[in-house]
Amino acid sequence: MKTYHYSVLLNEVIDGLNIKEDGIYIDATVGYAGHSKKILEKCKKGFLFAFDEDATAVEYSQNLLHSISDNFQIFRENFVNMKAVLKDKKVDGIVFDLGFSSPQIDDETRGFSFMVDGPLDMRMDQASNLSASDIVNNYSEEDLTNIFYSYGEEKLSGVISKKIIEERAKKKISTTMELVEIIKKAVGANYFFKNHPERKIFQAIRIETNKELEVLKKVLPEAIDMLNPRGRICVITFHSLEDKIVKNIFRKYSEVDDMVKGLPFVPDEYKPIIKLINNKPITASSKELAENSRSHSAKLRIIERI
Repeated sequence: MKTYHYSVLLNEVIDGLNIKEDGIYIDATVGYAGHSKKILEKCKKGFLFAFDEDATAVEYSQNLLHSISDNFQIFRENFVNMKAVLKDKKVDGIVFDLGFSSPQIDDETRGFSFMVDGPLDMRMDQASNLSASDIVNNYSEEDLTNIFYSYGEEKLSGVISKKIIEERAKKKISTTMELVEIIKKAVGANYFFKNHPERKIFQAIRIETNKELEVLKKVLPEAIDMLNPRGRICVITFHSLEDKIVKNIFRKYSEVDDMVKGLPFVPDEYKPIIKLINNKPITASSKELAENSRSHSAKLRIIERI
């Protein structure tokens, strides 16, 4: 298995965290330790906690980070559990890289890619009960349509769902390329090659498999609560659904509550608890884009606890 992973917006994240030498930090998505490695190098007297559901990524990162320092601990957990796992510990910075690592995408056995044939899996946690195959073969036509439209924003969601139902009645849909061919049959070759609906459908199934948006909505307010004063959160998103959630939550906690706007005196409990470090998302430099095509959709938002 390939283990090279290009860490998106690496320098921008490290600068954005404003790392202190004795600070405590969390890498919510350790992956192959690109961000964690740099954090650990800079917080020489501090500590790093990291989270990842992927057993292979955890093992790889353990070995890599031990070559730098022993001031870290990796939990094989979904980052949604970070507050419970760390028992409300206060920290100086948290990074969320919501993308999938290159080794995960390139490993055909994981089923994330629509470009190579592999099992319909898409589970970040390979011990999870729900896989992409379960969704494709068991969800109702209505549920599939809703998922494809809500999470993939595909306008022909209903047409694709109907075709999936027809094909799975003949035999179980088992592989990624089987699903790609069904999508192509459903929409026709002209629409398929012009609009690439398979990208949107795979994204939608992956989001549903891993409950990605539900997890993000839950964890961000808790992450804000975990920050020390002047602590920062950096979030890298890769599609508009994620970015909208991050933007709205950050806006909510960075503005005066609507209930007391305009009052001459605003009680402390209604005042903003974070400030936005960047109003517009940071995107990859031209140099990074030339080196890594997967950086094109990345957006970085940074906040600081007041």
